[in-house]
Amino acid sequence: MEYTEVMVRYGELSTKGKNRKDFINRLATNVERVLKDFPQIEFHPRHDRMHIILNGAPFTEVDKRLKKVFGIQTYSPAIKVTKTLEDIKRTSLELMNETFKPGMTFKVNTKRSDHKFEYDTNQLNNLIGDYLFDHIEHLKAEMKHPDLVLRIEVRQDAVYISSQLLHGIGGMPVGTAGKAVMMLSGGIDSPVASYLAMKRGVDIEMVHFFSPPYTTEKALAKAKELTGILANYAGKINFIAVPFAEIQETIKEKLPEGYLMTVQRRFMLQLADRIRAMRGGLAIFNGESVGQVASQTLQSMVAINDVTTTPVIRPVATMDKTEIIKLAEDIGTFDLSIQPFEDCCTIFAPPRPKTKPKLDKAREYEARLDVEGLIQRALDGIEVMPIYPNEKFINDKIEEDQDLL
Repeated sequence: MEYTEVMVRYGELSTKGKNRKDFINRLATNVERVLKDFPQIEFHPRHDRMHIILNGAPFTEVDKRLKKVFGIQTYSPAIKVTKTLEDIKRTSLELMNETFKPGMTFKVNTKRSDHKFEYDTNQLNNLIGDYLFDHIEHLKAEMKHPDLVLRIEVRQDAVYISSQLLHGIGGMPVGTAGKAVMMLSGGIDSPVASYLAMKRGVDIEMVHFFSPPYTTEKALAKAKELTGILANYAGKINFIAVPFAEIQETIKEKLPEGYLMTVQRRFMLQLADRIRAMRGGLAIFNGESVGQVASQTLQSMVAINDVTTTPVIRPVATMDKTEIIKLAEDIGTFDLSIQPFEDCCTIFAPPRPKTKPKLDKAREYEARLDVEGLIQRALDGIEVMPIYPNEKFINDKIEEDQDLL
């Protein structure tokens, strides 16, 4: 059927009191962004719900995109009809025939904002219910917990009828919780952490460290493509590539092997913090899970976090690997994350890194280096690019390499 509008319900936004209008406006902006390919669509955000007027846009495509917009609790495609009993009956039957399956229970639920309409809610419930019983076999009514609810809304301009209650992903609209940077590797954990950050309304920018010639262009392309998958949930994400080879070479040359990883991570965090300040962010997010690897023990976190007073938030900190993998599969990043393109976290990795590094030792070893010079040269080489939903980079890089052969 050709639906004429979609009614979006806000869920958690209903608890926001005086700030509710700001949250609703941000949600409307995010919905407009993901549906920008359909200029005919009109958006009408209101206090209790948002109305998306399709004007011929295909609901199947709109549906795919709304499922990935944080801040939407439920939504229903609806059909607009004239305020006549015959049109209401006819459209109700068409919708029921499309969505009803044998064995389902149903009820009719009418709301009437136009109190001058000739039938009240109970009358319309009974009239439409009786009509459906007469035209559909084996129909069974259930008032408390029906499988299917036919919703009829009588408004001033027309009547709107829907028979589906579709679920969004909830959360808060991206951008309502402020801006932060995400330390994105090419692994499984940090994309999941990115998703969870956005679900709580954080507008994130990706900070990715790369170390040519030790890391390949394919590794960089992989991180960008992961960002493209995550951009489905935000409309656009800025990707910040940070050159890190000089820092890694210097650390490997001048510091004891056991502290290579700790000091390297201290530099990463300092760079992320400088970039955060430059970009107007409020916090740093990463994909660390407590105890998963040597750099993620509590002792390591203390030695690494020492370089900043900025909040460092770890959305997957208490999740085990199985839980993280399940969520990575659900959001579509897992298959790409396991592609074997090494990122800078795996190169120069010592065989026996300190799992319980001492803070005073980490400070002492780092002080032997030209910290400010190394950081400034890395900052001078950063590149920022916007990445949009589902942008591809790996195949382009493979084709480019083949052309050079």
